[in-house]
Amino acid sequence: MSPNTSVNYMIEPSQYQHWSVKYEGETATLQLNINEDGGIRPGYKLKLNSYDLGVDIELYDALNRIRFEHPEVKSVVVTSLKDRIFCSGANIFMLGVSTHAWKVNFCKFTNETRNGIEDSSRHSGLKFVAAVNGACAGGGYELALACDEIVLVDDRSSAVSLPEVPLLGVLPGTGGLTRVTDKRKVRHDHADIFCTSVEGVRGQRAVDWRLVDEVAKPAQFQAAVMARANQPAAHCKRPGLSAVGQGVALTPLQRVIGADSINYEYVNVAIDRAKRTATLTVHAPKAALPQDLNAILAAGAHWYPLQMARELDDAILNLRTNELDMGTWLIKTAGDANLALQSDAILAQHQDHWFVNETIGMLRRTLARVDVTSRSLFALIDEGSCFAGTLAELALAADRAYMLDLPDSPEKAPHLALSEMNFGFFPMVNHQSRLQRRFYEEVGPLENARGVIGQSLDATKALALGLVTAAPDDIDWADEIRLAVEERAAMSPDSLTGLEANLRFAQKESMETRIFGRLSAWQNWIFNRPNAVGEKGALKVYGKGEKAAFDMNRV
Repeated sequence: MSPNTSVNYMIEPSQYQHWSVKYEGETATLQLNINEDGGIRPGYKLKLNSYDLGVDIELYDALNRIRFEHPEVKSVVVTSLKDRIFCSGANIFMLGVSTHAWKVNFCKFTNETRNGIEDSSRHSGLKFVAAVNGACAGGGYELALACDEIVLVDDRSSAVSLPEVPLLGVLPGTGGLTRVTDKRKVRHDHADIFCTSVEGVRGQRAVDWRLVDEVAKPAQFQAAVMARANQPAAHCKRPGLSAVGQGVALTPLQRVIGADSINYEYVNVAIDRAKRTATLTVHAPKAALPQDLNAILAAGAHWYPLQMARELDDAILNLRTNELDMGTWLIKTAGDANLALQSDAILAQHQDHWFVNETIGMLRRTLARVDVTSRSLFALIDEGSCFAGTLAELALAADRAYMLDLPDSPEKAPHLALSEMNFGFFPMVNHQSRLQRRFYEEVGPLENARGVIGQSLDATKALALGLVTAAPDDIDWADEIRLAVEERAAMSPDSLTGLEANLRFAQKESMETRIFGRLSAWQNWIFNRPNAVGEKGALKVYGKGEKAAFDMNRV
């Protein structure tokens, strides 16, 4: 896709059309006021605070700016500026005119943004309160569900609902069914009624059924919301008012997009359209990093771990949305392993400082985005590679990792190195480290891996430790990689997506893996069925005054 028609995930507040943020003391208020003429693509209006991908791109940016630019913030209130409407969810007409791929990518990014809210709550203690000040349906309620607490206005009309099944013939697309049960612990029979009811649930019943935490009359609503927002999480790691004015500005990334490339300072992407591959090369630091916290803060958005994470995140999002045919990603690294390990040591040393903690969070969420990306991932550890510490996570995330063995030229041979960061700092969405996933949490292999922290491992040692898939020598390397890539490109992308999702998340389950697994399987299937998207499908006839025609066979 040409740069002129691609989706741009890089944005800043002056470009927002749908969100505004108000900062008061230790509370930030995210205010939704969707511009109905501001859709990211033509063909629909975003009425009733309904959203599309562009709305969520703004939300993602706003969340990152709260994390990094406003360390004084300990609580975030999410609310609406429209009268009697909180959010009516994903825009139905947008879904009706979108391709299958667009719908699924939209749902995935929205899922990741909701998961990111919960990630900040879990790891930074940033508390989120949904101030539901009007009708709240579908994806709007899913946004509220991602928050720690929900307060619903008790005005005799405002309700929460997940009406996708009865209205549209599809499922809530961003984890609504799973959060209702796993997070809110709504009883099964109540959930069944709730999720098949168009009108939803309001008032005290919403509290009794655990769909919200509190209801408040309009006159007391704001006070009820602020009472909860003013009680930060007990485990909050953010400094609060003592850090007013000490935030780190997220300056725009320097990015050059070519016809077949995306280039940043530390991340490069090369696209081979004939082979349907994208090669991502992530670079180590170019020089020793400052170790003093004041110097780290002075580096700000240009501090290597943060800048690299932001660049990699942007590259992933660009490829996933704008380069659908690039089914295999070849992951490479380059640079000085000692500098990469030094960067990790600084992260570990200062992990309790708010800025370093938020940077670790950015790395964690970016690496988690790699895991749930529906592309084949092959790590290529060849001459000049730097799969060390945090960068080694890219090899551990891959479906396969090939490491060049050069027994006759040890001075040229690539090496792999682990650091403390590989042991729990960057959990996957199933809450396991990638090493725990790799070895099914078996003590022996994990202890063997821990025993070589900081060591430079050649192909023979890495293979023996189970850290790589294969170690071809220089005679076989080119042919083995070529055959692996060609074989992958010849297989069905649909079956590969299912295969990879199953194999990447083995053994351990979490709310997040259930959300992504059910999205990949059920929603993918339902989005393709005529009952949803056929000529008389519910999604197609919605708003046209026609009745959906269902094939009543149960499949």
